[in-house]
Amino acid sequence: MSRATGPDVLRGLTSARVSRRGLLAGGGAAAMAALLAGCSIKGSAASADDTVDWKRFWKDAKATKELKFANWPLYIDSDHGKSESLALFRKETGIDVDYQAVVQDNATFYATVSPILRAHGATGYDLVVMTNGYELTEMIKNGFVCKLDHSRLSNFAANASESVKDPIYDPGNEHSVVWQTGFTGLAYNPKYTGRKITSFHDLLDPEFAGRIGLMSDNTELGSLGLLALGIAPETSTPADWRKAQDWLRKLRPSVTGFYDQSYINRLENGDTWITQAWSGDVFQAQQSGFPHLEFVTPEEGQMTWHDNMLIPRQAANPVSALEWMNFYYTPKAAGIVEDYVNYVCPVPDAEDYVRDVLDDPTVADSPLVFPSDAVLEKSHEFRVFENYDEYSEWNQVFNAVVQS
Repeated sequence: MSRATGPDVLRGLTSARVSRRGLLAGGGAAAMAALLAGCSIKGSAASADDTVDWKRFWKDAKATKELKFANWPLYIDSDHGKSESLALFRKETGIDVDYQAVVQDNATFYATVSPILRAHGATGYDLVVMTNGYELTEMIKNGFVCKLDHSRLSNFAANASESVKDPIYDPGNEHSVVWQTGFTGLAYNPKYTGRKITSFHDLLDPEFAGRIGLMSDNTELGSLGLLALGIAPETSTPADWRKAQDWLRKLRPSVTGFYDQSYINRLENGDTWITQAWSGDVFQAQQSGFPHLEFVTPEEGQMTWHDNMLIPRQAANPVSALEWMNFYYTPKAAGIVEDYVNYVCPVPDAEDYVRDVLDDPTVADSPLVFPSDAVLEKSHEFRVFENYDEYSEWNQVFNAVVQS
């Protein structure tokens, strides 16, 4: 049977989600931008990958019986502090895992580990989970993470969804494999809207004025504006960003507020009728007393984000980290984790394990956990910024919407 999931547990599962998309709009964005500018490393470090013989590195790397794993809070299966997936991993491999829920947000974590990695020091972690975005790109560009030995990741090759292979932010999965995925689309309360919501352009309906919620995260906000205009965010230009700014400014008078994760509470209590939303939050809200709420992939598409496993340079147990990555990409291990976490599973065959073995059809049958190919085809990646100046320009463009 699946684990018990009372409303208090389910709401707790989403409590850390807001940080995973990084920066907030307004003053928060400016503060974080300054922090990132200060810790961004430029110059020779960016070509660090080229100085390492990775084939030799992995040939010489010794197997150990330890793994230090840094992840986000409430982001692995847990029953009274015990994890079935970690226990199973230890049983199958003999590797003990020191699991630490220490990643609170990408910018702060990057600011903590980047000076250590720049000095060629050990972070104390063998495996870390970070969201695709500016900080993860900097980790890769600066040579702060290991190139993976895919000859030891046969389960990833065999079982990973095509949607998590060869991502735009890490071509060929050279440095990362996905831990969990989520969608950013729209959610609405049909009791108030009185009709289905199918498009971003529904937000402009004057009937909904003052009942629209948008996200305070510039990455999410700007991407919505681009999608509304039929522009793919991943290939957008600064000129496109300004077009999206104009569209969002037209919407601005109807917007109730720009929210962090509190957007889901606003939707639940009726303050907003339609809101920009994360798929995992809506699924959990549906299971905890709000079954009438709807998540929709708009006609124009939706955004997809990925939390990724990476191995920091100077990791003491890199072979153990690869062992975990390979273990996780089995339907059993991914299914155990997924039945607790409830985001989008990177292993499609875990669906059968969740339904048939864990006896949890609610999770197995949810399109927010195991989406169809049609939904995946309408999902876009976030813009990978070429440098800090480009990233700063994006923030300036969309900060102007929030502050107008």
